[in-house]
Amino acid sequence: MKRAVAATAVAGLAALGLSGCSDEAKRGFLPATDTTDHTQAISSLWVNSWIVLLGVGIVVWGLTIWSIIAYRRRRGDRSVPAQTRYNLPIEVLYTTVPFILIIGFFVGTVNVQTATEAKATPAYDGADVQVQVVGKQWSWDINYLTDDGAADVHEDAGLQAQYYGGDTFDESDLPTLYLPVGQEVKIKLDSRDVAHSFWVPQFLYKKDLLPGVHNNYWTFTPEKEGTYPVKCAELCGEYHSMMLMNVKVVSATEYEAHLSELRDRGNTGALDDLLDRRQDLKYESNDTESQQSAAAVTEN
Repeated sequence: MKRAVAATAVAGLAALGLSGCSDEAKRGFLPATDTTDHTQAISSLWVNSWIVLLGVGIVVWGLTIWSIIAYRRRRGDRSVPAQTRYNLPIEVLYTTVPFILIIGFFVGTVNVQTATEAKATPAYDGADVQVQVVGKQWSWDINYLTDDGAADVHEDAGLQAQYYGGDTFDESDLPTLYLPVGQEVKIKLDSRDVAHSFWVPQFLYKKDLLPGVHNNYWTFTPEKEGTYPVKCAELCGEYHSMMLMNVKVVSATEYEAHLSELRDRGNTGALDDLLDRRQDLKYESNDTESQQSAAAVTEN
């Protein structure tokens, strides 16, 4: 009876503590969980993994503290405690439990990653919007594509962040990728020179850009309007830290108005591969994606 009361009390205290957590703590201190159609699954994997690990930690810490107290040497006791060389059940336990945990984390990670990458293929043509983002030392070029993947309009050629003193810089100078909220977006990721990584922290995901690899895509649906900073997460040279841009998620009306503005400014077509510094990473137009990727791996 006493044990049942104690267990109920502990459970009640735990529930009370969890209910009092801030929104930031509930999402595992991640920057966001509602920005794309994938962030909730990624956040759940992260938070639930930590809950399991904290549970294991509490059991281990509790047993450790209990052993220290229960088996401490009493005053006046000079006897040698019983010497046990092994304990088979305990050894099976602390071998099996970590193995089960690792398998569980692996399966959970694979499931979330598979769902996130399911439509990130050249063959997928169901996206509402197609965009090409091209990394370069040390900025980004942005091309908006038609439904069949042809060049439509483009942003001005990107420039690296310009610092004017201390840690401040003018964000209005940064390249900005416009995306319509609630519409599925397929982004084609390319590099003009070296390896880069397209990272939107609030989207809880990043993808590498490799020179010569032309079958790299990211497909998702932005679900919350706002401006989200983008960073390069792959060390790419001297001014790597200045390779910044923004993703601006807007209404469909504002998105179409922005494309019309680019057309009016004469920004039609694409900032194409003639701007690539690595002109040696070129392939025949009839090369398959796999041939292009295999050659890029060899040349890089």
